[in-house]
Amino acid sequence: MLYIISGLLLIIISFLIYKANQNTKDIQINKIQIATKQPTKQSNLSILHLSDLHLENISITPSQLADKLQHEKPDIIALTGDFLDRKRTIPKLVPYLEVLQRMKPKHGIYAVLGNHDYVLKEPHLLQLKELLTSYDCTVMQNTSETIEIHNQRINIIGIDDYSTNRSDLQQSYKYVEDGINIVLTHDPNIVLEMNGYSFDYLLAGHFHGGQIRYPKAYHLVKMGKLPRLNIVKGLHKHNDSPFYISEGLGQTGVNIRVGSRPEITLHDIAI
Repeated sequence: MLYIISGLLLIIISFLIYKANQNTKDIQINKIQIATKQPTKQSNLSILHLSDLHLENISITPSQLADKLQHEKPDIIALTGDFLDRKRTIPKLVPYLEVLQRMKPKHGIYAVLGNHDYVLKEPHLLQLKELLTSYDCTVMQNTSETIEIHNQRINIIGIDDYSTNRSDLQQSYKYVEDGINIVLTHDPNIVLEMNGYSFDYLLAGHFHGGQIRYPKAYHLVKMGKLPRLNIVKGLHKHNDSPFYISEGLGQTGVNIRVGSRPEITLHDIAI
C-alpha cells in the first residue's frame, strides 16, 4: 500500500511540475490604456514593454516573439532589465534584439538594467551594454532623453536599479524640463521614494508577478514594501500617478510559474 501511495504522489507531483512548466509558455499579451493628468488629446504614445527576459530560463523563442509582435508598431520599446546573469548567456540575447530592432519604433528603444544584470563582472556588464547599444537600444543609468510628439515634450527617464542601491533620482531628473515624464526602472519599489519627483507613467518589472503565488507571493516579502502590500503586478497608482509592474517574460530559479504568466504589454498613453 505504501508503494502505491508513493507512486500516486510521484505521479501527481510530476503532473503539477509539468503544468507549472507549461504555464511558462502561456504568454499573455496585455493592452493598457492610460491618460496623463492633462492630456492634450492631440496624440497618443504607444509603448511596447518587455521586462525580465532572464534568458537562462525563458520559454519563448525569438521567432515566437516575432510572431506575437508582427502586427504591432509601437512608438517606443521599453526594456526594464534583468536580461540575464551569466556571461555565457550574452550571445543568446542577439536574436531577441534583432526582433526588436526590425520593428523600427519611431522614437527608439530604451533599456535599463536590473539586479540580475549587475551580477555580471564589469567586463561582461560592459559587453552587455555594448551589445544593447549595437542594436539601437539607449541604455539608461540615471539619465534622461527627450522626444517630441506634436510639439509635446516627452521626457524618458531611466532610473537605475533600486534593489542594488544604484538609483539616483536627483541625477535621473537633472536635465528634465517641463513635459510628460515616462519613467523606466527595474524595481518598482522606487515609486515610494519619488515624492518630489513627478511622473506621468512608470514602467517596471522585477517581481515576475510572484512567479509562484500560493495564493499570495509570500516569498517576496524580503523584496520591499510593495510585495508586503501585495503589489507585485499590473496597474497601480502612487500619489495619483500610475505605474505598471510587468510579470516579465522569463523566470528565475526554476522554469515554472504558478498563478502567474509571462507577459508582453502594450501601453497606449493619451498625451
